[in-house]
Amino acid sequence: MTLVAIADTHGYHQDLTIPDGDILIHAGDLTQRGSLEELAEVNRFLAGLPHRHKVVVAGNHDWCFQQSPAEARAVLTAATYLEDASAVIEGLKFYGSPWQPWFMDWAFNLPRGPELARRWARIPDDTDVLITHGPPLGFGDHLGGGERVGCEELLKRVRQVRPRLHLFGHIHQDGGVWTEGATTFANVTSDECLLPPRVLTLSR
Repeated sequence: MTLVAIADTHGYHQDLTIPDGDILIHAGDLTQRGSLEELAEVNRFLAGLPHRHKVVVAGNHDWCFQQSPAEARAVLTAATYLEDASAVIEGLKFYGSPWQPWFMDWAFNLPRGPELARRWARIPDDTDVLITHGPPLGFGDHLGGGERVGCEELLKRVRQVRPRLHLFGHIHQDGGVWTEGATTFANVTSDECLLPPRVLTLSR
């Protein structure tokens, strides 16, 4: 199965050349301002893509999913939206969550420590593909100045669950792929569509 993964498009999605695949995954920051109008534009774009399945997680710019959740879900008709929720697609269990350590008063912020740990405790033990907007500590979380900003509590839970894939974005400066044990980590940031989509393969 071929997964095509993007994140941090921030409304520049039309600038991306997206290869075909079985499942398209957007790991958050579909929009710049988080408006329903922007989301409608993204939905039209997603509807025009050939992938059999599309999965979306919100990011810190996607305010509409936090401020107007019912309306946002109604607008996003072209994809499966996961917010602390699972979906089984083609025999694989996907789990998505938008939360992140507190970041500049954006959407889906939580304090580091117990509150985030409680969120990550919801990740099912049998998850195959985990999608979060933000990175775990130590993987794809490196800022240009040397600081690592990933979530330690998320890393702890990922090491317990050991999903086959953990996909995320948020940190534009540190896209890439890493492997630890049975888990492949991928920061799939598109960096406002300056970077190409990430293509990954999973056996069913």
